[in-house]
Amino acid sequence: MLKFFIFLSLTILSFNKNSTEWKTRAIYQLMTDRFATSDGSEPECPVLNVYCGGTHKGLKNKLDYIKNMGFDAIWISPIVKNTEGSYHSYHTIDFYGINEHFGTEEDIQELIDECHSKDIWVMLDVVANHVGPVGLDFRTINPFNSPEHYHDSCVITDWTNQKMVENCRLCDLPDLKHENDYVADELLKWIKYMVEKYKLDGLRVDTVPEVPKWFWSKFSEAAGIYQIGEVFNGNVEYVAGYQKCLDAVFNYPLSFTIKDAFGGGKDPNKNMTLLKNYWDHSRDIYPDPTILGVFIDNHDNKRYLNEEGRTKKSLENASIFTIFFEGIPVLYYGDEQYFNGGDDPLNREPLWGHYDENSPLYIEFSKANKIRKNKQIWETKLEDFECDAVFCSFTRGDILVAVTKGEECERTVTKHKFNIGDTICNIFNEEDCITLDENDIKLYMGEDPKVYVKKDDLKYLHN
Repeated sequence: MLKFFIFLSLTILSFNKNSTEWKTRAIYQLMTDRFATSDGSEPECPVLNVYCGGTHKGLKNKLDYIKNMGFDAIWISPIVKNTEGSYHSYHTIDFYGINEHFGTEEDIQELIDECHSKDIWVMLDVVANHVGPVGLDFRTINPFNSPEHYHDSCVITDWTNQKMVENCRLCDLPDLKHENDYVADELLKWIKYMVEKYKLDGLRVDTVPEVPKWFWSKFSEAAGIYQIGEVFNGNVEYVAGYQKCLDAVFNYPLSFTIKDAFGGGKDPNKNMTLLKNYWDHSRDIYPDPTILGVFIDNHDNKRYLNEEGRTKKSLENASIFTIFFEGIPVLYYGDEQYFNGGDDPLNREPLWGHYDENSPLYIEFSKANKIRKNKQIWETKLEDFECDAVFCSFTRGDILVAVTKGEECERTVTKHKFNIGDTICNIFNEEDCITLDENDIKLYMGEDPKVYVKKDDLKYLHN
């Protein structure tokens, strides 16, 4: 009986999480079809644009792989019924049906219950812009089965034309007509139903710019939990505008900057100073930058390591930067195993056969997330941010983060929060300690990132 009440308490506490609570989390993004199979088998998947066999039951059985890396939230694929062959689950045909390739409704509920029992929050991917590729025959779509529920059949060709973006088709997918009262009301009723039925903790919202802002404001209110939207654009002002109608957005402009800064190779115009320039320009533009999603890779872009000249060491540095930078860190599955897939679907490789918990980046994520969590860095400001062509450092309270392009260098850090007499140690190498006999901290950077904390704080790595 006691176990039941403990479980019930955890379930209740995991429901209706807001943006302030989500700051405490680190998110692991996965594609359900590519993460784990129900029986633990490792089928070959030579063609990546069809179903490979991943399921909700398989994911439930592999949650410890995620938890041991320090991630305490997962972003899963949409769960609604899709047109046949839509392994990614972004082609809805029944908003109230279930994608049977991922398992049953009971499997979904068991997955979410197991996540909550492990203090892992669940963020569901949802699509409210379009439906599956059914042409002009909408009879199979539930509940939007009439032509009056859709915009006229045109395709987006000019992404600078906002009217076209909102009223025409993305990839020729039927575009829902949100100004139709029935469509708007049904979508709002649906998202409220989904949140309550599955006790969701958060929502990842697909194709945000393709829908009017007024609708997202209503959607946000109906959902009642943290939402983070996809605004696939590098313009800070444009992206920031959508945080006024949803809780948060993914920080795409920063993602593009990270890739250039860490992975620009010898290009003199692509160096680490881009990060500081971005920060100086953007920090006052977003309504709240502390709840944005900070990421490098995702399912829509070729992986960081796919670009020629980018190294594993530069990926490690860039990844640690995202963990400690302002915002909520989001890791795309497989990056911890140095996956290097190209454009969709090549960036959607099956993870099975690669659950290596001794991967250097897996270990670094585990340590970094422990420090981030135990030191509650979301309660501290990002300060003392300094960059040159190959090196950046910044502080979050009494944490000093130092990263490079994956290159060796020596630097002196003069801005930090430590005091003379403090002994500070690198969380990735506990023998790398410095006792400050002056304010200046001389760093001898190899190819690896460094995160310094007071020696006593190393205890957080071992609890």
